[in-house]
Formats: sequence, structure tokens, C-alpha cells
Amino acid sequence: MGVSRSEQRVVVVGAGMAGVQTAVQLREQGWPGGIRLIGGEPHQPYDRPPLSKAVLLGKADDAALDVDFGALGIDVELGRQATALRPGERLVETDAGSVAYDQLVIATGAEAVALPGAEGVPGVHLLRTLDDAARLRAVLAARSEVVVVGAGWIGAEFTTAAREAGCDVTVVEAGVAPLPGALPAEITEHMRPWYEESGARLRTGTAVRSVERGGVRLQDGTRLRADAVVVGVGSRPATGWLAGSGIGLGEDGGVLADEMLRASAPNVYAVGDCASFPSARYGERLLVHHWDNALQGPRVVAANITAGTLPDGEAEAALYDPVPYFWSEQFGRFVQYAGHHTAQDELVRRGDPDQAAWSVCWLRDGTLNALLAVGRPRDLAQGRRLIAGRAPVDAERVADAAVPLKKAVPTS
Repeated sequence: MGVSRSEQRVVVVGAGMAGVQTAVQLREQGWPGGIRLIGGEPHQPYDRPPLSKAVLLGKADDAALDVDFGALGIDVELGRQATALRPGERLVETDAGSVAYDQLVIATGAEAVALPGAEGVPGVHLLRTLDDAARLRAVLAARSEVVVVGAGWIGAEFTTAAREAGCDVTVVEAGVAPLPGALPAEITEHMRPWYEESGARLRTGTAVRSVERGGVRLQDGTRLRADAVVVGVGSRPATGWLAGSGIGLGEDGGVLADEMLRASAPNVYAVGDCASFPSARYGERLLVHHWDNALQGPRVVAANITAGTLPDGEAEAALYDPVPYFWSEQFGRFVQYAGHHTAQDELVRRGDPDQAAWSVCWLRDGTLNALLAVGRPRDLAQGRRLIAGRAPVDAERVADAAVPLKKAVPTS
């Protein structure tokens, strides 16, 4: 006779948004057994978006999530690092011993990518954790001279906060325009003036050769002085602890989950920044390092764990195929993105990108595939629904910024 659900324990490794929401969703969806949440950091589970905003500027001391774990019957263990996984024995190895599980959820998120050769150099910072934000708060409070390496999302948000704090900021980006890899340069070139308007200097097409005490050396030999160097060159799934476990990982380091967010070993799921999943909507595997993904995926994981322990036929599988969504607050602008685009999609502009509010749409086979909205939240809301519904749209009406996107759907 099998073990009843009330006697089974779900272990969630990772106490970020994805891990916490998985534990909460399990309870909300009726899981009766034990839930054990293991986090590598010593802090109470916290939200990440405020780190580059309120926490960084000293407007908030922390970003703790408002969850009553005790009332939900969730056992929380913090400051405990997962070091290995033995799926055949259903054991997670940690720096404080082994943890047995009946069902396992991998939610260890992502870690910031360090600049090669910069490790251990005084004054070099990353911005990923609460401790990172606390260290950088002191840099901003001192109105330091700062070099930011990377003009991606984090680089832009940190630069915004640093200029608000009165720091002297130079941003160095190896790509030809801001947000390389995320958006086409023909679009992000219009974001270049945002840096200049804020008082920051942006140098693109320039890579960093080395980081030295008190500054950085560029590939062309130029030396930029800095009291602090902030590295924002991307992130990667925090999955090193899974080496040798047999859990399938992609070239990007993400756990190769299926459409139910199951990993390649029985009774193991993956969710959030560390998990890639096959998207039927876009016809490719996606690895999404954004807050909304960490919020939505746990509902599917919890539903499938609960359903998977019921007798056959009592519950249907939940599939994960979201419309990815992301937002960023930078240089006094609210930037939102929904969907997923490729270079093969038709790019349609809505409005003048040199003005305060504008959007860009990507169409594929007559439907809206993705949308970037700057100061046009209504475009984002309506476009997101069109993407989800795969509704056909008229490209000419999409291009007319005076026409609401919902009106771009042909009526006949």
C-alpha cells in the first residue's frame, strides 16, 4: 500500500519568489502533507524588484514577503545551501546534512554573472541579493563615482537610482546600444538619450579589458576612475549543485522541464528562473528570468504535484505555456514587455520613439507575438490579451498609435 498524501513531504529548494509561491500554492490547492522550504540565504524570504529601487535608495530596509509560514504549516529553513541531489534515493544533500523528500521542487533561481578577473577586486559589486543591495546602498549614500558595466535591465535601473542619489555614473556596454540581446538595437538606440538626460555617461561598443583597484581599463586602453564598479552583465540559472545528479540541464544551465514543469527525474519539478520549458505558443524552449514567471509557474507545479498523488482520473495535468511579461522602471519611464519575439517577426512601431510614450509590436503570421510599451500601459494590457488569445490583427491599425490595440482585430 502506498503512502497517503498526508504522510508525504514536498521539499522546495530555493526560498525566492518561485519557491515561496510554490509552497503557498500547495497549501491553497489543498496539499495535506508536509512542506519544507529550504533557502540558501539567512534572510527571511524577500522580493527582488525593490532591491534596485527602494532598498537600494534606503527608502526601505528590506523586501520581506508577507507570508505567515507558521499559519500555513510550512517549515522554513534558512541559511542552508543545497550541495547535491540524489534522485534515486530521493535525497537532497545540503551543507547541514541530507534531506529526504517524496516530491521535490527545484526553485534555486539565478545568480549574477561575474566579470572575469574581477573576483576579489575591492570595490566591485553585483546586484542580485539583499546583501548586495545593502552594500551598494552605502556606495550611493556616499555619492561615489561609479562605473557600471553593462547597459541591460539591471544596469539601467541601478544607474537610475545612482543618479537620483547624486552619484557620478559612467556606463560601459560592449554592445552597440542599450539592452543588447534583449531588444533590437534599432529600438534601443532611442533609449540612449535617457542616460544623457539623467546625467549619466553611456559608452557603447566598448568592452572592459580589466577591473583594477580604483577603476576599469577598457579594451582601447582608456582607464576610467571609479570608487565602485557595479557589474550587470546578466544572470544564469543557479543549478551548479545539480552536477552529476542526472537531472537534464540545457546549454544555458536551466533545468530542462517539460510542459508540466517536471524535471527529468521522477517526482522532481523545476520552476522560476532556473527552469526552461517548452512553449507550444512560441514553438521553442524558453528560459525566463523575470518576476512574473516566478509568480505564475508555482500554480502549475502545485496543481501537478497535487494531481500526481491522486488516483488516476481524479485530476487533469496543468500545462505551463504563459505569455512572458516583464517591466522595468528606469529614468522616469515605465517600460513593459509581453510575449516573445525573434528576428524573423515583423516589427511594427506605434508612435514616435523619440517622444515620451511609444510602443513596438512584433507580428507573426498576422497575429501579435510580442509588445514593448514605454509609457503606454494600455497598449501593454490590451496587447497582452491579444497575444494570449492569438487573435489576428491588422498591421496598419496596429501601427496607428491613435487606434486602441483591441480595435486592431478585424471585425469580419
